[in-house]
Amino acid sequence: MKPAASDKIALAFGFDTGQPTAVEIPVGGIAQRTYWQNVWRRVMRDPFTVACGLILILIAAAALFAPWLGLPDPTLTNSTNRLLPVGSPGHPLGTDELGRDMLSRLIHGGRLSLMMGIVPVLVALLIGGSLGLVAGFVGGRINMLIMRVTDVFYAFPSILLAVAIAGSLGAGIRNALLAITIVFIPPLTRVTESVTTQMRAMDFVEAARASGAGTFTIIRIHVLGNVLGPIFVYATVLISVSIVISAGLSFIGLGASPPSAEWGLMLNTLRESIFLAPLVSVLPGFMIFIASMCFNLISDGLRSAMDVRL
Repeated sequence: MKPAASDKIALAFGFDTGQPTAVEIPVGGIAQRTYWQNVWRRVMRDPFTVACGLILILIAAAALFAPWLGLPDPTLTNSTNRLLPVGSPGHPLGTDELGRDMLSRLIHGGRLSLMMGIVPVLVALLIGGSLGLVAGFVGGRINMLIMRVTDVFYAFPSILLAVAIAGSLGAGIRNALLAITIVFIPPLTRVTESVTTQMRAMDFVEAARASGAGTFTIIRIHVLGNVLGPIFVYATVLISVSIVISAGLSFIGLGASPPSAEWGLMLNTLRESIFLAPLVSVLPGFMIFIASMCFNLISDGLRSAMDVRL
């Protein structure tokens, strides 16, 4: 509803300048920022979060547009150019044990590594978030059933569980993605259930229930918006963990397979050359460290901006 002509705020000044001593501003003329707009402003004021976001955007953009960057074929071998050092002509980051260009393989490897870090978390967020919402809001026997099944997975460390699942399913990218997704569903379910249980006891939820709103409507309008903040922050942390786990699976032969360019697999193939070309051998590990650290710092920035306490 638009403000009436008389709905104005008068601002008076305590000094005489010969000019009008009051300014009338329509009440509706003062724009109110939403919660997410305030979160965005606080995030943009954090230099570390902004820097990490720009680094990840640069890595993702380079990986996405790798075929159009004019880079050498990441799978093309050349036995005469084996283990060239960093700064070699035509190979700024040197070559690997088969003479393949390291810059090209690192950029192309970002595609697979980032995909294996982000996709499992998104799928687990959809499944685990839905289970946590149902368990936390409905409660009772449904909550007990979902959470007791979730507790079973907490008996095993996440990396050990991922290795066990991937090993039983067999090597391959799809099986590695499935294994990591299964590992992340329980913690996301646990966090979502905890936050939803707190929201269920709030006065505005009770008021909505008293007004006759259905369960789905209450969850969609009143609960989901308050749950998204903590879940989104926690999911950002899991992306960094997912990158490390996926690299570990590829390192031990349960993820990507040669000649694919993937950071964990590149670490495995270069480990025997670490004494001959130590700087070249640690480049894939450096990329894993940078990507996971950036996601961790972004999560910290989001936690501060959203004032989330996990």
